[in-house]
Amino acid sequence: MKVKLGDVCEKASSNIKQSDIPSNKGVYPIYGASGLLGKVNFFHQEKPYIAVIKDGAGIGRAILCPEKSSVIGTLQYLLPRDNVLPQYLYYVICHMHLEKYFTGATIPHIYFKDYKNEPFNLVSRDEQQRIINVLGLVENIIDARKKEIVELDNLVKSRFVEMFSNERQHYRLNEVCKIITDGTHQPPEFVSCGIPFIFVSNIVNNEISYNTEKYITQETYNSLIVRTPIEMGDIILSTVGSYGHSAVVKNNKKFLFQRHIAYLKPKHEIVDSDFLHSALLSSNVQQQIDRQVKGIAQKTLNLSAIKQLVVPIPKILEQRKFARLKNHIDKSKLSTENSRKMIQNVIKYRGK
Repeated sequence: MKVKLGDVCEKASSNIKQSDIPSNKGVYPIYGASGLLGKVNFFHQEKPYIAVIKDGAGIGRAILCPEKSSVIGTLQYLLPRDNVLPQYLYYVICHMHLEKYFTGATIPHIYFKDYKNEPFNLVSRDEQQRIINVLGLVENIIDARKKEIVELDNLVKSRFVEMFSNERQHYRLNEVCKIITDGTHQPPEFVSCGIPFIFVSNIVNNEISYNTEKYITQETYNSLIVRTPIEMGDIILSTVGSYGHSAVVKNNKKFLFQRHIAYLKPKHEIVDSDFLHSALLSSNVQQQIDRQVKGIAQKTLNLSAIKQLVVPIPKILEQRKFARLKNHIDKSKLSTENSRKMIQNVIKYRGK
């Protein structure tokens, strides 16, 4: 039976600020866009529910939350009615791509009134439970593949430390990059198909995912590309919310991005792109980033701070030697990731 999202759940709002959490200790979990923030001595929801990120980075992403828990004000409560199981509703919402309903440039947000009419197939509760059981098994396999990818990433990081932890030459990013800026500050006019327009959520496992619901025309692209002349070997870096994640542009596919993503164009005669990418992900630079972020509810890494980040810069031949090693490991990572994606296709159930 085809129904609308608003037919199976009710919305509710939270007025909790993230800054209120540290002083409040208890046993009841409270969640934000990044997941569990802590435990407090109260709860807003008696039963399990879905929370949707409605403001800032990660907008539109769903979180399945347990009974006797709460969320902060940047998330929207979606409370399941009796005709739908919470976990089934969670799977449904995950594949609605609610981020396509965003409005606003500085802090994007979405409203329940805009996505409540999203249709989906509502089956019987017994069939919902069967689907939940199947997808649960699939998710376990996906989680195992994700762990393999994390282990490969850790291998790259450990080799980086072994090779360059004692490097004497260090430079600021603005000394090894021709351009350090961010994406467009004004939301462009979107179209149903065209050139992908990506967000922080498109930096997945420190690679670029072009899966998006937002597209721009060639004309808009030509206008905006002047600010960020993207080409192979450039690097993008998330700066708001889920900050500090980076990716190297690996092909000539056209795309553009919002202002919550920084854009770095390396001086290739000084620094190798893959080496610089690993330097940005190293514990030393990540600690620098953590010290420089501003804000509480919406943590932000400013461009001025990015320009002052200090990275080791060994001889270019040493950098390229490391890059070859990294690329070899990346091939194993790609094989594992492709396997994960094949399995994840099973989870894309839409009641067809």
